[in-house]
Amino acid sequence: MKEADYQRKIIKKLESEGFYVLKLISTNKNGIPDLIALKPHQVLFYEVKTPTGETSPLQDYRIKELRMKGFLVKTGSEYK
Repeated sequence: MKEADYQRKIIKKLESEGFYVLKLISTNKNGIPDLIALKPHQVLFYEVKTPTGETSPLQDYRIKELRMKGFLVKTGSEYK
């Protein structure tokens, strides 16, 4: 299964839970996670990967940066 297939599945799951989900294509910060899911008083960033996919060093840096600022960040091929 391609990463885009996992991404569609994750978006559908998040939206079923009431999140407003945006796919981040181009931002002013390279390495930012693929998705941002929003609910009142809740923000979740999600870096989509296939089961064998790995984050790059820049993605690891951005994930750490977001977490240090208090944001929830998930990675992987499944939303749990």
